[in-house]
Amino acid sequence: MSDVYIVGAGIHPFGRTEGVSGLDQGVFAVREALADAGLEWKDIQFAFGGSDAAGAADTMVDRLGLTGIQFINVKNGCAVGGSALFAAATTIKAGEFDLGLAVGFDKHPRGAFNALPGEYNLPDWYGEAGYMLTTQFFAMKIRRYMHENGISARSLGRVAEKAFRNGALAPHAWRREPVDLDTIMNATMVSDPYTKFMFCSPAEGGVALILAGEKTARRMGRATIRLRAAAMRTRPPGSFEVFAPAISIERGGSATRIAARDAFALAGVGPQDIDIAQIQDTETGAEIMHMAENGFCRDGEQEKWLAEGRTELSGALPVNTDGGCLACGEPIGASGLRQVYENVIQLRGAAGRRQVAKRLKTAYSHVYGAPGVAAVAILSR
Repeated sequence: MSDVYIVGAGIHPFGRTEGVSGLDQGVFAVREALADAGLEWKDIQFAFGGSDAAGAADTMVDRLGLTGIQFINVKNGCAVGGSALFAAATTIKAGEFDLGLAVGFDKHPRGAFNALPGEYNLPDWYGEAGYMLTTQFFAMKIRRYMHENGISARSLGRVAEKAFRNGALAPHAWRREPVDLDTIMNATMVSDPYTKFMFCSPAEGGVALILAGEKTARRMGRATIRLRAAAMRTRPPGSFEVFAPAISIERGGSATRIAARDAFALAGVGPQDIDIAQIQDTETGAEIMHMAENGFCRDGEQEKWLAEGRTELSGALPVNTDGGCLACGEPIGASGLRQVYENVIQLRGAAGRRQVAKRLKTAYSHVYGAPGVAAVAILSR
């Protein structure tokens, strides 16, 4: 079974790009990744890719070249990118091909995500009654978590403040201006306890990663960034997820805990071995809850972590170094791959003003989405 390496990475800036389709942004990212790897499109043997709202990824062959490539579309909510990465890595490990592509892109309309009940096997009345409103769900979930684990509203603000501060240093981020803590805390309330600065926004963008088996990567002189593990998992019984109508009396785990556990096992490392992490932060409470669900701390320890700056660029475990979803926005198809892209750039030491100063050996990424899916990838240098 071949080890898998990321030999090329490309990104189209996130945010709003008028007159450029989501597919155009995906094509841009692929061309950037090809140039980064020193390859041409005809060299790519297979591809997995997708978007949530911007069309079928395989149609990009019209722009890139009709080479007869095997190109499989992926549609898996917020886990599109993580699922494409998992599929591409598995294909190489299986020995079917040795050089492939994982790509994700999207172009969402302005306003909130328009989740439809039928897409999640729910009746129409569920949406008509307001239960598909994700801002409301996440607010209720974090309010309960805060009560049970002693998390303050100020910690929610600290996550957002860090995100915008980091995003100001990332050329691909959408929100490029710092926002101070008082402004965040006193902004318009959206869903208690979240103010408007504590949610990410639907966005646009594209990311492409080129993967290769060890033999090919070494021949290219690119056997540097190894994909140690890629795991995608669904929810267990008793979990409380997006669009769940109620909390089960018998509480269970979560898709994130399962994906994290299995990814660590595959990589042969533990949370204590990770140097940098990109964690799903569709809202500030998500980053807080996912810090524990991914195994980096115990429930409730986040309050101290944030107060002491442990997740800052200069901290013990820098988290969301490019500003995460809060600063970059969330184009669903591209978001999970953006996290991996950021880790690749950080491990290369090429992140410019946001580069983590300490020597990085391992990097972790985690994406979460409805109706309870999570994907984790672990890289090493």
